Amino acid sequence: MPTNKSVSKAPVTQFVNCRILRDHKLQREDLWVREGRILDPEKLFFDEEGYADQRVDCEGLIIAPGFIDVQINGGYGIDFSQATSNVRGGVALVAKKILEHGVTSFLPTLVTSPPNIYHKVLSEVKVHGGGVEGAGVLGCHLEGPFISLEKKGAHPEQYLRSFQSGGMLDLIETYGTLDNVAMVTLAPELPNSEKVVRELAQRGITVSLGHSVANLSQAEEAVQNGASFITHLFNAMLPFHHRDPGIVGLLTSDQVPQDRTVFYGMIADGIHTNSAALRIAHRAHPTGLVLVTDAITAMGLPPGRHTLGQQVIEIQGLHAYVAGTKTLSGSIATMDMCVRHFKQASGCSLEQALEAASLHPAQLLGITHCKGTLDYGADADLVLLDDAINVRATYIAGQEVWRK
Repeated sequence: MPTNKSVSKAPVTQFVNCRILRDHKLQREDLWVREGRILDPEKLFFDEEGYADQRVDCEGLIIAPGFIDVQINGGYGIDFSQATSNVRGGVALVAKKILEHGVTSFLPTLVTSPPNIYHKVLSEVKVHGGGVEGAGVLGCHLEGPFISLEKKGAHPEQYLRSFQSGGMLDLIETYGTLDNVAMVTLAPELPNSEKVVRELAQRGITVSLGHSVANLSQAEEAVQNGASFITHLFNAMLPFHHRDPGIVGLLTSDQVPQDRTVFYGMIADGIHTNSAALRIAHRAHPTGLVLVTDAITAMGLPPGRHTLGQQVIEIQGLHAYVAGTKTLSGSIATMDMCVRHFKQASGCSLEQALEAASLHPAQLLGITHCKGTLDYGADADLVLLDDAINVRATYIAGQEVWRK
């Protein structure tokens, strides 16, 4: 009988003494990895008569899929919405630093900006896998400028746009390209938005509804046309009203196609959303909740003045405001902080808290064949955590990229 060496010369790593998150529960099993992917041990034992070349003792820690952040504006002094002379270097710096927070993949997010910013930045940010150099980039998230004036939040009014040319032409004029774009946030009540939603969805780009005054029927129509996400639920949208719950009503709408899930982002930093509102959303639609940091330049930096796109932001404690106002403008929370706060505030299980930062964003992006799970054949992007959800080590493609 052959050994694993005859099937592949790559070494097999066995993670032992661990609890792994699989099938929505923590299980006391070993995890096997070869060539950057999770291996089915039965095939290794019985088909190949193989064995482990090396063992990693996890000392009782939890192994969860690596976290995926679909809305992060920057951090550590880097603002993704600034067309600096070294855009790639800035993205790389953030990618490296977020490894310590368990993030193995992310969507660099650009807020409302003038066209020249998009043209410069989007030509520089490419989709690529992660590794020792940092978390992988799954594509960009473009939050604006096709959003509501009334719910612009921290987005600069002078750069907001409508679909005045009828739809996709406006996007190309503004962004320059849709290559390497994974998600677009827009307001579905804007005229001609339905064409844009359909076209983006057909191109495989996730459409998110946000910064909007849409009523429920407008939001439902957008979902029927292909939208599948809500940008930071409750923030920058009409408040819930019992006669027309607006975008929030999508969580329990009966007009969502049966084969579809509407996901929604939550900034679980203890500031953007009251814990009671977080619990309401989670209990209404637990499988749709996606934790996002919405982190800005100031994440990882001391209090003071920083930037978010074209705006000056002031950090006061854990709050990030547009300077001179009380308008919230993103967070300075890290993903592991959000997972911990979400579990504490919602009363959810440890498994649910971890899946909100891994499985759910992967389902949203349609990448569960390779990310967000510990299923056989998936990428071995892993985060090792203690029971208090403190990150102890991060692995990408089975390789250790950060350890506390």
